[in-house]
Amino acid sequence: MKMQIEKLICKIKGTVYHLDESLTTGQILVLLYERALMAMRGLFLKLRFKKTGKILFIGKRVKIKCGKNIIIGNGSTINDYCYINAMCRNVVVIGKQFSFGRNSTIECTGVISDLGESLTIGDNVGISQGAFISVRGSIKIGNDVIIGPAVTMISENHKSQEKEIIIRDQGTDRQGIIICNNCWIGANVTILDGVRIGTGAIIAAGAVVTKDIKDYEIVGGVPAKVIKIR
Repeated sequence: MKMQIEKLICKIKGTVYHLDESLTTGQILVLLYERALMAMRGLFLKLRFKKTGKILFIGKRVKIKCGKNIIIGNGSTINDYCYINAMCRNVVVIGKQFSFGRNSTIECTGVISDLGESLTIGDNVGISQGAFISVRGSIKIGNDVIIGPAVTMISENHKSQEKEIIIRDQGTDRQGIIICNNCWIGANVTILDGVRIGTGAIIAAGAVVTKDIKDYEIVGGVPAKVIKIR
């Protein structure tokens, strides 16, 4: 039975995949039942998207706003209680084999007087539970990126130079966020506007990233500083 399931998973993922040897038949059946329900939801909700792959897995009580502005690749999973608001100036593009963890949020607009710019996510990106992605300036995430639980990305800063004018009336700056391929973003990391994280970089848990990170740097702390090079 495991061999047949592994073959099915490999076909969906397009890559070699092996189940843990300690999984029991009962556990596998439970997982299959859950994934089948998610696939059925995905089949029903595909009509809400601009374009999807052949298979889309959708969890319970997922809310999609402006789904006709989303292109999402094959074999992607949006887990339980996620919220995606795709109301932005450009199409939200998400690659294949994307995984969006339980209770996570993508918010492409805060106020309708100033829509967010764009969100692009590459292939094989995994975002763990409780993430919050605030798309104001553009956000681009490359391929094969691992993003831990409770990560926050905010691609906007409020201007605050004028003391006589309230902050909310001074406007905002939007430089955007770029995360290159093959990065690992640890749990509870905050990534602020104007940051580029280079290829193969690792961000330690709890870090606040305020400046660019070069390729293969390992950083941590508040604000994040270089620990070493991989």
